[in-house]
Amino acid sequence: MSFAQFIALLRARWIVALGVFALVAGGTLLVSLLLPKSYTATSSVVLDVKPDPLGTLMTSSGLSPGMLETQVDIIQSDRVAMRVVKNLKLTDNPQARQQWQDQNQGVGDFDLWMAETLQRNLEARPSRASGVISITYRSPDPKFAAALANAFAQAYLQVALELRVDPARQYGSFFDKRTQEAREALEKAQAKASSYLRDNNIIALDERFDVETARLNELSTQLVALQAMSSDSAIRQSQAQNSSDRMQEVLNSPVIAGLKSDLSRSEARLQELSARFGDAHPQIIEAKASIAETRARIESETRRIIGGVGVTSQISNRRVAELRASLEAQRAKVLKLKAIRDESILLTREVESLSRQYEILAARSNQSNIESQTTQTNVSLLSEARAPNQASSPRVLLNTVLGSILGLALAIAAALGLEALDRRVRLPSDVVDALGLPIIGAIPGPSHRLRLRGSDDADMQHRLLAPAAAPAKGA
Repeated sequence: MSFAQFIALLRARWIVALGVFALVAGGTLLVSLLLPKSYTATSSVVLDVKPDPLGTLMTSSGLSPGMLETQVDIIQSDRVAMRVVKNLKLTDNPQARQQWQDQNQGVGDFDLWMAETLQRNLEARPSRASGVISITYRSPDPKFAAALANAFAQAYLQVALELRVDPARQYGSFFDKRTQEAREALEKAQAKASSYLRDNNIIALDERFDVETARLNELSTQLVALQAMSSDSAIRQSQAQNSSDRMQEVLNSPVIAGLKSDLSRSEARLQELSARFGDAHPQIIEAKASIAETRARIESETRRIIGGVGVTSQISNRRVAELRASLEAQRAKVLKLKAIRDESILLTREVESLSRQYEILAARSNQSNIESQTTQTNVSLLSEARAPNQASSPRVLLNTVLGSILGLALAIAAALGLEALDRRVRLPSDVVDALGLPIIGAIPGPSHRLRLRGSDDADMQHRLLAPAAAPAKGA
């Protein structure tokens, strides 16, 4: 369809198109004027993104869209709406209760129904570039709209504080219980360590262990020295049994040395007398008796010295045995002290571990208790809602413009629909399109005035002459 055909169609169907346009636009205007007025009040809250000095976790440096959407969901939640109902004492309103009775016949929870009713006219919108959230409420009464907007803002602040404080209280109760358990375990461990040291008669365990260890080392050194002396005594005793005259003790004995000198003089005198007298001479007999007596004394002194060496060896062996027994007893004592010290170290480490655990739990318990007592959150009221002076709906001008646009579209659609149902020839080009034949001439209507000037006259001649020549040319 060309533009000329479209204009011709509208000129032919202008009554219907105008009627449809007037009906839609006028109906829209009439409905906008008859609709009850609605007022919108807005309050706003702001989320602070600074780190919380009382919190245990560091917050991020900016607000994420997910965080803002979470806060919007909290504002629109049943918990906030129920808090509004509670704060405004709407359950005591007889009109609201009667309306609930009429709608639900007294079935269900009145508080929940009231909260859902208030939520229908509530809207929360987060800001795109900041942490501000707008809380909007619509109502036919401007004062009621402002009151509800402020009530939802205050309820949101209270619920936000509860959402922060309630977990802190639960954590505080949990950590208080764990702290008490840790304290009891620490006291038991300390009592066990003290009792263990007391039962073993230990005051300064490390000092006593060092003393006993030094004594063990000293006994070990003494035992080594005595074992060397005992070995030497055994060697000398064996030598005394095999060659006693070559023993160092015998050779170094002044008594034996004197007796041997006397023996040498007596033997020399005997030889001298033997040369002068016979064997039966009294002096020779006396000299032989003196020599025998001296030898007997030398043998006696030698036996005495050998007996002393044996006694020294026995004494050394006995002292070695005694010292070895003392060393074994001291070693057992040191091992026992070492076991006691190891057990004491384990008990001490257990006490230290429980002490650190108790300190950590006590600090976390104090932190949770402080957080549970806070009265501030990272949400603050930015602005309160005020009763609006102008209604937010219906918007008469906007509705009228939109209705006019819709009416114009429906009017054109109605004209096109009627034309499709009742197709008529309105322009010469419609004949050519419908019949496929050229136009020979056009007869103007009664109201048409011939225009005989300029291009209009030339156009008329073109209509009369040019189409007529077309068949001849074709023939």
